[in-house]
Amino acid sequence: MFPLRPNAEPSAISRALIRRSTRSYHQCHSGADQRQRLTAIWTPTGGRTAGEAERAHDKLIRAGLLRQSHSGIFHLLPMGYRIQSKLESLIDKHMQSLGASRVALSSITSKKLWQQSGRYENLGSELFNFQDRKGADYMLAPTHEEEVTSLVAQSVKSYKELPLRLYQITRKYRDELRPRHGLLRTREFTMKDLYTFDVDTAAAMQTYEQVQDAYASFFGSLGLPVVKARAGSGDMGGDLSHEYHFTSPIGEDLIMKCNNCEFAVNSDIAEQPANDRATDPQHHCPECEAGTLEAKEALEVGHTFHLGTRYSEPLGARIALPTTSQGGSQSADTSAARATTHIQMGCHGIGVSRLIGAVAEHFADPVGLQWPRAISPYEVEIVFADGLEAQAVQIYDDVVHGLSDTTDVLLDDRPVSLPWKLKDADLAGYPIVVVLGQVWKKTGNVELQCRRLGIKESVQPSDILQRISDLLRQL
Repeated sequence: MFPLRPNAEPSAISRALIRRSTRSYHQCHSGADQRQRLTAIWTPTGGRTAGEAERAHDKLIRAGLLRQSHSGIFHLLPMGYRIQSKLESLIDKHMQSLGASRVALSSITSKKLWQQSGRYENLGSELFNFQDRKGADYMLAPTHEEEVTSLVAQSVKSYKELPLRLYQITRKYRDELRPRHGLLRTREFTMKDLYTFDVDTAAAMQTYEQVQDAYASFFGSLGLPVVKARAGSGDMGGDLSHEYHFTSPIGEDLIMKCNNCEFAVNSDIAEQPANDRATDPQHHCPECEAGTLEAKEALEVGHTFHLGTRYSEPLGARIALPTTSQGGSQSADTSAARATTHIQMGCHGIGVSRLIGAVAEHFADPVGLQWPRAISPYEVEIVFADGLEAQAVQIYDDVVHGLSDTTDVLLDDRPVSLPWKLKDADLAGYPIVVVLGQVWKKTGNVELQCRRLGIKESVQPSDILQRISDLLRQL
């Protein structure tokens, strides 16, 4: 229940509610408080003025989500880390739907493995190399195909142990020549990598399609308009790959997207170069034939590769196949020599830290950030004017107890003015903000704000749970 409106006559019920509110207030200052209070979270905001051409990355800095430590290297602060943790949990859910097991591979890899795979010569300038005290050559891993293939080669020997799906969410390192756009191109970054291992090409392609379905579900759960585009495999290898893009004016890729169907292709492998589009406006889509391909700047946030035996062959990842009798059926004769084959592999990445920057770029408006509900640091923030903390605590308690256990609610109890709190809430991008201010003092109603949906309305305390639930379902 909520306290009676301030202009109502006092009664036994209202006095009981006031005592309950006061008790809750004192509990929070006696160490028994379990509420999520902004005073308990280090969020260094203020002291930074928005520039005229402020991008989303600048808003991430001003909102206290991250700080730059060196060129292309960033520290995640508590609110930024909370966003990344939610993103990782969402990735866990979709990877586990594929039957994948999570691992944590070392951030250190050997130069020898990369020379064995043939990739060192092509990527050496982008690698952070170092030697141990004995002179052995190592690197900070920019990716883990060599390491995971070596691991599986040592451990998996039979077709009976496949399919195998391993994934990790870890930091990667690349010596970028020109880091730029904040989290979008850095020297240290967090990625999700899924590595798949199958007996033959047919099984590997089935896995590839399942991963694509999981990616569609993952990006859909964030409400993101991601475009899947056919792409080249580059230094990664293999003969099939797809990129996952946001269209964005700061994107470093150019994709050709059909204006009639879902077909898209990276301009690097398009049959017609993108810069020819002005001279051939009838560049027909090869898939639907009714539409034309239009060039769009795009920002890559994910990539899937069918690798085949690109790594299993040079690194010796082989499995024994079932023995067969002369009639073609499987044989129980274990003494017979068994045929072996190289494992068919795939690797599938999502740029976790890059996705945070991309989401910020996509949804930010001139006022501030706007996070999808699934990864917002908190889904509901309660702010209040001076002198209304006890009432705000009561609203907080009822919202927390009345909504799902998975709904995150935050109480902004910082000793600053209400206008400052409201500006900061807009900058931080919480999906729903509940305000106890002038409206509460005059009518006993809260003000409910949802910038993403364009809503600012006065709501009676008795209706607030239902209204918040309705809005959360739309986000």
